[in-house]
Amino acid sequence: MVDGNNPDIKARTFEFSVQIVELYQFLRSEKKEFTLGNQLLRSGTSIGANAEEATAAQSKRDFIAKMSISLKEARETNYWLRLLKRTGYITKVDLIVESDEIMNILGAIIRTSKKNLDKQ
Repeated sequence: MVDGNNPDIKARTFEFSVQIVELYQFLRSEKKEFTLGNQLLRSGTSIGANAEEATAAQSKRDFIAKMSISLKEARETNYWLRLLKRTGYITKVDLIVESDEIMNILGAIIRTSKKNLDKQ
């Protein structure tokens, strides 16, 4: 069962954030792109921050709400990555693939948490 204390999602979102920061630095220094990079930095690092915050949630509903925010940020990040790819700022798709996987994991965590909440 996947839950918010799953070290996999915490580790993955942290590593993803590191990669987002590195991409942001590349976009600023090599591509001289600032606007899209700033959007990507905000949403991409927010995924892990919200997942981390969810582990200290005050209730199951609070946990679901925080994980839902994390999922929304992951969706936004995926959008910015696809836009950067399509416009030629980036060529690799590994971050897009990882963001897809993170969205799937977060979605599963939320669904499982909602089912467990309904059982109470």
